[in-house]
Amino acid sequence: MTRTAIVTGGGSGIGAAVARRLAADGLHVVVADRDEQAAHGVADEVGGRAWVVDLSDTAALEAVPVDCDVLVNNAGVQRVAPVHELAPEDFRLIHRLMLEAPFLLARAALPGMYARGWGRVVNISSAHGLRASAFKSAYVSAKHGLEGLSKVVALEGAGHGVTSNCVNPGYVRTPLVEAQIADQAATHGIGEDEVVEQVMLARSAVKRLVEPAEVAALVAFLVSDDAGMVTGTSYTMDGGWTAQ
Repeated sequence: MTRTAIVTGGGSGIGAAVARRLAADGLHVVVADRDEQAAHGVADEVGGRAWVVDLSDTAALEAVPVDCDVLVNNAGVQRVAPVHELAPEDFRLIHRLMLEAPFLLARAALPGMYARGWGRVVNISSAHGLRASAFKSAYVSAKHGLEGLSKVVALEGAGHGVTSNCVNPGYVRTPLVEAQIADQAATHGIGEDEVVEQVMLARSAVKRLVEPAEVAALVAFLVSDDAGMVTGTSYTMDGGWTAQ
């Protein structure tokens, strides 16, 4: 029986890489993204299905049925500003999209996983789920919350054959990270060409960005049968950032 995976934010970046890898491993992939063209493009490429959805509209999401064997919570956005300057709606947006939506999707998907006696929840967290950086209060707090949610799902799902884990990359070569460079340059008062070296990789022992395919490879392991004893964990892929 072919297993079904839902990958949120699957139209680009890490999500698209995960969709491609899971499809290559034989899963039927549902590419969830608010960008209709991107969702259909990746879904068509991998022989999957597009789900065009705005996951930040959590009131509407509450009533959406979700049936899958694998849930990869990946969708995210970023806002960079000091706490006293961050717009409250930006804080709420990030928490809806990156914490409330994963809760609602897991809440809807878990009964089916429990009934089948098998399931995998993988939450794409971040080194910022374990550490903090200035000017990222919404993102850091949402990722810290996601870490806690993931652990609770792991404990509740353990008796039902369901695992839940976080993947914690450092800065990944994605459109989301590329979009941050100008904001970081303005915030820190340095040139854009200096942001990657002086800000993004300042705490990384390995001085390069993580590639999306590397994140996808770790996700592929966590959703495999071989990872049945791996649950409630946070797998860092940050070039040594959190080792310090």
